[in-house]
Amino acid sequence: MTAKSAGIDGLAIAEYPGPVGIHDADAIARNVATQLIAKIVAGLTQSSEYDDRLAGPRARDQREIVFTGTPDAVTQFFHAREWTDRLPIVAPTIERVEAYVAHSSRLADEEIAVLPSANLRATPWNIAVNAVMAGCLPVHMPLLIAAVQALGDERCSLNNIGSSSGIFPYVLINGPIVNELGIESGAQLVSRGPNPAIGRALGLIVRNIAGFRPGASYMGTFGYPLAIALAEDEKSSPWPPFHTDQGFSREANTVTIGVTNNWGASPAPYDTADKTGAQTALELLCREITKKTRLFNFPGRGPDAEEVMITLLLSPPVAKSLADAGYSKQDVRQYIYENTRMPLRDFEWVLKYTAILRTTLRERVEAGVFPDEFLGAPDDLVRVLSSPDILHIVVCGDPHRNRVMVMEGGHTRPTTKQIALPANWHDLLISARNDSAR
Repeated sequence: MTAKSAGIDGLAIAEYPGPVGIHDADAIARNVATQLIAKIVAGLTQSSEYDDRLAGPRARDQREIVFTGTPDAVTQFFHAREWTDRLPIVAPTIERVEAYVAHSSRLADEEIAVLPSANLRATPWNIAVNAVMAGCLPVHMPLLIAAVQALGDERCSLNNIGSSSGIFPYVLINGPIVNELGIESGAQLVSRGPNPAIGRALGLIVRNIAGFRPGASYMGTFGYPLAIALAEDEKSSPWPPFHTDQGFSREANTVTIGVTNNWGASPAPYDTADKTGAQTALELLCREITKKTRLFNFPGRGPDAEEVMITLLLSPPVAKSLADAGYSKQDVRQYIYENTRMPLRDFEWVLKYTAILRTTLRERVEAGVFPDEFLGAPDDLVRVLSSPDILHIVVCGDPHRNRVMVMEGGHTRPTTKQIALPANWHDLLISARNDSAR
């Protein structure tokens, strides 16, 4: 599928036998010599039958009726073609899709972005199809269009999320539109309000327009949870909101697309007899970062380093305790950058046994990817972050709980786009509220 999107039909595949990541050097050399070389030669010198199953979805007329039947039959038809996340869908009828497109202020076939790896055109029409299927409302269309623009931005590097490490996308929403649409920013935010439907729509867009299908080009070893949507609790935050860090005004409505390898542990920093709550929170965040899967990439810098970003979710009480102790967001980032350290011997173990690339600390230092401190003694403490700039801070979650979450993301960087609202936006909001009241 990736080859076809790059203009190469019928690409011959020479597959290494078995999981190269756990084979030793002798086994790799033996398998290459006895099996892989022959496959490469055959692929270069013999004609092969092209497997149409790898061709991706065929081009369709946007108004084509692909199936008619009962809601259950429609869902099963879509399931069979892998157009769904295996949950029931809302049938994307032409009438529904047209109503959603009407909320976008765009022409139905206007190109919003070209999304790798399938390199298909995202338009208001096919964005609306996925939004309907996910259970979104028509007024969510401007938000989803901005999200697709972010997905298509080269800085987002969407084509790299197929890694077996299980990277999945999320959408962060900022600005007045959060309150206008009732998007949740407080307790249980990813599971309440319109957030689940918006996150699901993002996941379907990545599946059906970007072409990331589990087992074909989306290769997470243990699969993926549904994509998530969250909003920042700007009212409860003691600091300027996330999107202002990205250069937007506080009044702007924005969406940010990020990716993460994890959605899970949310430890709570409590006071102890000899530490303030703020200090405990900072130390806890430093400890959490050293537990992450992509730790071996965190110190990397320069053009040969892999793109890594870390998003810190802080509940309002934690953010308030830090601000009351005199910390700005930049102060928090700087503290974590300077104090997230570990013994060099422990980091070297992580690099040796969990990094995909077979490389050594010395090789990375000599290549300029790691700083010289990584050539120190085994018990030396080394700083494991390349810069405070790889840390992003978002205030959200239960306003009565002191919890934090560290979300790591590899291969991509969070990408923010402003939401363009239709000229009749307020009329559309009033209509949506009246429909909801009915």
